[in-house]
Amino acid sequence: MKQPDYLDQYRPNVGICLFNRKGQVWLGHRNDTDSQYAWQMPQGGMDEGEHPREAAFRELYEETGVKSVRLLACTPGWLVYSFPEDYRSRKKRNWMGQRQKWFAMLFEGKNSEINLDAHEEKEFSDWRWGELQETPGLIIPFKAGVYAEVAESFQPLSDWLKATN
Repeated sequence: MKQPDYLDQYRPNVGICLFNRKGQVWLGHRNDTDSQYAWQMPQGGMDEGEHPREAAFRELYEETGVKSVRLLACTPGWLVYSFPEDYRSRKKRNWMGQRQKWFAMLFEGKNSEINLDAHEEKEFSDWRWGELQETPGLIIPFKAGVYAEVAESFQPLSDWLKATN
């Protein structure tokens, strides 16, 4: 299926909703801000020619050090957010925003596997497990709509994990 032309103005990106067996999600505190909106789930850009699934596993490892995961689900289409104008000019961004494929994964390792220094470009200074429904209120406001969609899409997985453990 061909994507709408306007999506070419949005940077291809992946996001990872990493669940533990209790139905909680992994949240990282971004290195580059002390804002109240510093917490987010792993996400990052896709390399040229990279499949979204491959990018999701790569980004998850680079940002968290985690490899012990099982893929549970993926959003069927792209979720899109636009950068605010002041953000685009301040960060010298050429993209209008980002289009994201989101992946739900189950963490099958131990917390000791989590290594925020796994990649030379450290994304997060701290991490914690949290509730999926709290994520839209933790992320920078221009991304909150996408986080709300992710929370709605993957809440049944969280509920299922909570019910089975």
